[in-house]
Amino acid sequence: MSSLPRIGWIGLGIMGSPMAENLLKAGYPVTGYTLERHKLDRLAAAGGTAAASVAEAVRDADVVITMVPASPQVEAVAYGPDGILAHARPGTLLIDMSSITPQTSVDLAEAAGRHGIRVLDAPVSGGEAGAVEAVLSIMAGGTQADFDAARPILETLGRTVIRCGPHGAGQTVKAANQLIVAVNIQACAEAVVFLEKSGVDLAAALDVLNGGLAGSTVLTRKKDNFRDRDFAPGFRIDLHHKDMGIVTDAARAVGAALPVGTVVAGLVAALRAQGDGGLDHSALLRGVERLSGHPAGA
Repeated sequence: MSSLPRIGWIGLGIMGSPMAENLLKAGYPVTGYTLERHKLDRLAAAGGTAAASVAEAVRDADVVITMVPASPQVEAVAYGPDGILAHARPGTLLIDMSSITPQTSVDLAEAAGRHGIRVLDAPVSGGEAGAVEAVLSIMAGGTQADFDAARPILETLGRTVIRCGPHGAGQTVKAANQLIVAVNIQACAEAVVFLEKSGVDLAAALDVLNGGLAGSTVLTRKKDNFRDRDFAPGFRIDLHHKDMGIVTDAARAVGAALPVGTVVAGLVAALRAQGDGGLDHSALLRGVERLSGHPAGA
């Protein structure tokens, strides 16, 4: 029997599946639940245990980790007679790694506390590749004691693991992250169209740009997507649209102006309205192509 904490994992999507598998590789016992049977089969094939419900996944867990799309899904798995708070044992540490509103995280921590359950909000950045390679950046909110308890688990999943403040702070930093990423992708997309219309060798141009001050993790991760027009989802436009709503709402609440971010949020929303919501967020290139008179995908 493993001496490591028993993990109850809720949400086995593009990010959740490889993250749970990395914990299994490190020796953690993982019992998981998600809605899709084939994803449960994947967890079982990796050495985990498939649960038939949230209750079953969390009942014997020392640590529960949620990785679901947005605030409504976090609330759905946390609350109610079939939820985490009703079935996890007092003393359980709940680590929510979803990207949700800061207020949802604060509310969850307060509600969980009434059940004797500790909570960290610990959203991640790094996309599917970062999840697979266990090099995610993890920004946490909660007490120092709970963060210290969670650190070995988080360091199994990511390379940069930092507590950013009290409950909700992790989600606030994640919102800022998504603002920076969206603006960066948009700038890269505009540069790609400019370069191609100017007749420049795109692959050579992206390589040299990435070696200078214009270089970034975004460009490193996404330059092949731009070059090859490969928009298979690593992080979907639909989810980035949700995140841009979080950051614009949160910024409005604290009185912070987002002049460029607001424009990019509109471009993300437009791309989604044009039917590209299921594509990777590097598909912002398609919106620039349309604006430049070159039909996307042509």
